[in-house]
Amino acid sequence: MVIKFMFLVVVVVIVAVDGGDVTYDGRSLIIDGQRKLLFSGSIHYPRSTPEMWQSLIAKAKNGGVDVIETYVFWNLHEPQPGQYDFSGRRDIIRFVKEVEAQGLYVCLRIGPFVQGEWSYGGLPFWLHDIPGMVYRSDNEPFKVEMQKFTTKIVTMMQSESLYASQGGPIILSQIENEYGTVEEAYHEKGPIYVKWAAQMAVGLNTGVPWVMCKQDDAPDPVINSCNGMRCGETFVGPNSPDKPAIWTENWTTRYVINGENPRSRSAEDIAFQATLFVAARNGSFVNYYMYHGGTNFGRVASAFTPTSYYDEAPLDEYGLINQPKYGHLKEMHAAIKLCSTPLLSGGQVTISLGQQQQAYVFNTASGECSAFLVNNDTANSASVQFRNSSYDLPAKSISILPDCINVAFNTAKVSTQYTTRRMVRKKVLDAAESWQQYEEPIPNFDDTTIRSETILEQMSTTKDASDYLWYTFRFPQESSDNQAELKVRSLGHVLHAFVNSQQVGYAQGSHSNPQFNLQSTIFLNEGVNNVSLLSVMVGMPDSGAYMEKKVAGLRKVMIEEKQGNKDFTNYSWGYQVGLIGEKLQIFSEQGSTQIQWANLSNNSHSPLIWYKTLFDGPVGDAPVALNLGSMGKGEAWVNGQSIGRYWPSYRSPDGSSQLWYNVPGSFLKPKDNLLVVLEELGGNPLEISVDSASISQLCSHVSASHLPPVLSSWNKSSNTYKKLQHRRKASAELNCPSNSKISNILFASYGTPLGTCGGDSFGVGMCHSSSSKSILQKACLGQRRCKVPVSSKYFGGDPCSANEKSLLVIAQCK
Repeated sequence: MVIKFMFLVVVVVIVAVDGGDVTYDGRSLIIDGQRKLLFSGSIHYPRSTPEMWQSLIAKAKNGGVDVIETYVFWNLHEPQPGQYDFSGRRDIIRFVKEVEAQGLYVCLRIGPFVQGEWSYGGLPFWLHDIPGMVYRSDNEPFKVEMQKFTTKIVTMMQSESLYASQGGPIILSQIENEYGTVEEAYHEKGPIYVKWAAQMAVGLNTGVPWVMCKQDDAPDPVINSCNGMRCGETFVGPNSPDKPAIWTENWTTRYVINGENPRSRSAEDIAFQATLFVAARNGSFVNYYMYHGGTNFGRVASAFTPTSYYDEAPLDEYGLINQPKYGHLKEMHAAIKLCSTPLLSGGQVTISLGQQQQAYVFNTASGECSAFLVNNDTANSASVQFRNSSYDLPAKSISILPDCINVAFNTAKVSTQYTTRRMVRKKVLDAAESWQQYEEPIPNFDDTTIRSETILEQMSTTKDASDYLWYTFRFPQESSDNQAELKVRSLGHVLHAFVNSQQVGYAQGSHSNPQFNLQSTIFLNEGVNNVSLLSVMVGMPDSGAYMEKKVAGLRKVMIEEKQGNKDFTNYSWGYQVGLIGEKLQIFSEQGSTQIQWANLSNNSHSPLIWYKTLFDGPVGDAPVALNLGSMGKGEAWVNGQSIGRYWPSYRSPDGSSQLWYNVPGSFLKPKDNLLVVLEELGGNPLEISVDSASISQLCSHVSASHLPPVLSSWNKSSNTYKKLQHRRKASAELNCPSNSKISNILFASYGTPLGTCGGDSFGVGMCHSSSSKSILQKACLGQRRCKVPVSSKYFGGDPCSANEKSLLVIAQCK
């Protein structure tokens, strides 16, 4: 047995931060003189609504979260230089105060570059037009604006006494964001900028520490932190022994990209890496990105990012609890917190238990002991000996022993329930007479006011005022042979082509390859021909070095004829920024009166048509969504508020795409809600439906192997003993959302049931208690929640004593 000794140095040097109430050393943050082991969850205030914040934060707190982490979105708050907006979903002060009211801390990631799959990484586009501007570099124009906005946010927080040094909830702030991934591209100006940013932030005297994520060269006293899925394995550690190990982004899934297969992450893997970070990396702060992802309302999503954001987080897009992630992490938090004293003030010993197994043991001078038994083998379970006892470790798992004897939790054993979300159709908006339409005009060269003798770059022309830019030109045609080929190269992301107001082609790029070509056969009139090309961006870029140099839109335009090729790249062009419907805001109640709407016509599947109708809000408080699966691509508004871009026609290789689009309750009225849809491709509005989201099915699978053994050698009067004893009482828990009750027991088996939660099939095994279903029905039907002991005594006897029993139950909520 090989033993490595890595004893922690306890408070040799404490790095004090001005204000004195939040400090840190090499082990943890120290708040009001107390070491803290903290779990955090990212909830971005503008990706939900103020009416949702209280519930989201309360659920996070109940899930064992100590800290709420959020970015601050510069382009949301300062859309024009010196013009600030902190209203509605932008009310960050209200959000922070809501966190404070519920007794949690805040980690404020000011950035102000944030990336975050947010358009332009959170930078306002007006920065682009400042002379000599180079983003995120040792560049005076950028540093002036960055410091101005950062100071604005810090001053706002200080004026409301929201920093911990003032008695408020903010215990940590972040400057910049993952700059280490691009720093090398800026050569000598990169490290200089890092030092300046750190010095600028610290100089604001917030009284709390600052972090820089993915920044190994973060200057003292700024703490470098880790982002990613495997920081328990990959984090090399703080760049100073006097800084704690902090994980600012433990990704709870991977964000979805339009046209790409979604990638998931299991609760077991999240728990393994979080626990390993605490045990092996001496981690004392773990943040889940995201804990609630929410919705990219309006046009805030970055390029090719859908409207739904991190729907597979512990709290889904609608704020519903997503099991088993939520419950499994909650149990992990509780188990790790039982180890707080040895973790935060003890010495660490690493013991080899096998080729791929080891124990991380923490001992205090007073004799308290906690251990983490790790099996790194991804394919095989392992039986290990630790302190003269045998422990079975599932593949790729960690067992947490708060007393170095009893197992309180194993990262691979999920004992919490699984939930299935269902979208319930409330009303189909299929009455043709209730719909009206407006055909977006196709502008010709003579209709435009912006002129240029060459093709203009799209972002520099629209200045983020619209996703849409019309490129128009006209040319004479003398030949009677009027067939030709239109060829366009674009960095779009989408292109609609019209010749003489008739659509002649459509093409699109992808997230991995935004450049694309459109080639289409066209027929020209003898005389003047008008070409109108609508270039569409689906969000701006959100990352990369030298973002100010990135380009979009058309790059080259040619028309090939038998008589020869014509290159129109350098030609007389006319431009129109945005659509007429956008300019008139016909998606609002007032704006919709500015045009003449027509009845829905038979050509309603044509491109570039605005549709409007009225609908009543569903009864009840269940989350509401619009099913836009019948539509192609565009944007939707409810009572003048954008619920985001939609693009269900762009399917991933596995056939998936986002069909449902969140409509927060605060957007709705009981009656006559105005729905306006801009359809680019020709969808069918008569199949749009108003649906509600609910947790329809629960599954719980609990066995005796989930339990720690009988407690021994422990002070029975201690709080840790009492908490462990409580956790030993094995039971299957079923919990419906607050607006529903358990309406049916679909399956129940106590014994050796076949299948498991999350699987496709289940059944009765060789060992089964015939009273299983009736007992569950009696205990649970009509209840919002119930707890059933997993014991032979409760089920009226042991159905087969030689086997280890478990309970598998599947129920419906209604």
